Amino acid sequence: MSPVATGLWRYVPALDSLRRYGWVDCRADFIAGLTVAAVAVPQAMAYGLAAGVDPVYGLYTAIVMTAIGAIFDSSRQLINGPTNATSIAILSATAMIAADQKLEMVVLLGFLIGAIQLGISLLKLGDLTRLISHSVVVGFTAGAGTLLVLDQLKNLLGRKAVGSPSDHFIVRLWRTLASDAPIHVPTLAVGLASIALVVVLRLAKDRLKAPLFPELLAVVAFMAWLTAFFELDELGVQVVGVIPGSLPGFRAPEISWGRVQELSYSAFAIALLGLLEALAMAKGIANRTGQRLDLNQQCLSEGLANFGGSFFQCIPGSGSLTRSAINQQAGARTQWSGVWSAAAVAIIMLVFAPWARFIPKSALAGLLIVTAWRMVDKEALAYSIKATRFDAIIIVATAFSAVFVSIEFCIIIGVLLSFALAVPRTGRMLLTEFVLGEDGHVHERFAADEPDPEMLIFGLEGEMFFAAGPALESHLDMIESRLDGKVKILVLRVKRVRNPDAVGTHMLDHFVRRMHGRGVHVLLCGVRAELETVFEKTGLVALIHSDHVFVEQPVRETSTALAVRHAQRLLGRTKS
Repeated sequence: MSPVATGLWRYVPALDSLRRYGWVDCRADFIAGLTVAAVAVPQAMAYGLAAGVDPVYGLYTAIVMTAIGAIFDSSRQLINGPTNATSIAILSATAMIAADQKLEMVVLLGFLIGAIQLGISLLKLGDLTRLISHSVVVGFTAGAGTLLVLDQLKNLLGRKAVGSPSDHFIVRLWRTLASDAPIHVPTLAVGLASIALVVVLRLAKDRLKAPLFPELLAVVAFMAWLTAFFELDELGVQVVGVIPGSLPGFRAPEISWGRVQELSYSAFAIALLGLLEALAMAKGIANRTGQRLDLNQQCLSEGLANFGGSFFQCIPGSGSLTRSAINQQAGARTQWSGVWSAAAVAIIMLVFAPWARFIPKSALAGLLIVTAWRMVDKEALAYSIKATRFDAIIIVATAFSAVFVSIEFCIIIGVLLSFALAVPRTGRMLLTEFVLGEDGHVHERFAADEPDPEMLIFGLEGEMFFAAGPALESHLDMIESRLDGKVKILVLRVKRVRNPDAVGTHMLDHFVRRMHGRGVHVLLCGVRAELETVFEKTGLVALIHSDHVFVEQPVRETSTALAVRHAQRLLGRTKS
């Protein structure tokens, strides 16, 4: 096998799948692709609208980005394209941009997001996404769902947005809802009917066990027919309007340094958000299928899809929860199901464009509201909030910052808060006192136990790094306060001490020197190999003396017992 072929199969997984591709695989991927396309068309249009641009650009994304992502995806069933989370993030990031410049800025945003994701892949930083906790994801999803519903209220009520683009989303929402403009009843009726139909069809689908029925597409098609037949657009119901019956053409994004600076922070946040969304989806599917994922390859795929899509006027996207789940349920076997889906969306766009212009915006708003409700995992949300106060704080803070700060920065806020709350927790160290029992065994000291007047035994437990410095210092001071002039030996068990750094070892070094100054011998026991290496390099072993350092023992007689026996010899006791 040539190195070129090996490289192609590694970095272009879709080509690798062709080596074992048969008619059964092709048929399964084709059916799955058509099924996904039936859902992708209304979703893509709705997400284009949610991103603040014409719905046609959502369709472009469902063609170009889906195809590019499928070719390079590590996951065999993940479907890339426009998603509700990224669309809401785009809307938030471009909220203060004038309407006539919004499309150019959205496309440039996709270019920057793709470049950042490619950089993350090339630097092999894909594994760093593991640092984003589950609580942050749950909080983000809850916030994004709330924001999606709030943003679609204007389309559902038939009102125009009130306020300046420079106003915060909540300010514009309040002004829009508090305006004197009447609610447009036909528009509201269409939106509520769409919501009701989707819910009823989904319940019927579940009861009839027909998981592949495209209820979203059916509702959109029915509402478009209803609008055209009864001429509801003449009554003031806003429709999507003319959709070009042509495929997206090549057009490079317009790049200027000023615009790059303006969008850079949002691009970085959405790039991380997109990777988180896609990798979470891919790992969830892999857990069910048993596939092994290459996280850096998946980052490469997301970057290429966004970067390449920006040259065809696509909005930024990521891995889709809904379409990926449908793709797997429909029996997709390889990445080529995504290519079939993209091709099917293109054909639908070319053939049915004349009828698509009658799709009511309030119908799409209704679909988005249903999607927002379903995207929030209520069970996971309740479980995480009940679990610990730590999880509850992170979830609430992330969700609230999504609505009241911005969706693209809420995940960064959540991660920073996670670290801020986690550092004190990891910085805790426990101190336990032990005594030598009458049976000659060492056990934890209880209130009734009398300590040995000449020998103290303590055990430290926890991470001995800089964050634990205050706790370690407090424990060492407490031990020192127990010295009454009679104590000659201190046995310090460090079996459960982990990750020592310069701060921790330096504090321990100073403590040992103070003990020696007061005539107390310090014995270390339970010293694991990695601790012994650090203590040797920092001179702690030489300071204590190697005879007083007892490494962890895999045998029945523990290092603590050996240290205590040695302490008794130092004290001149005959008992061993």
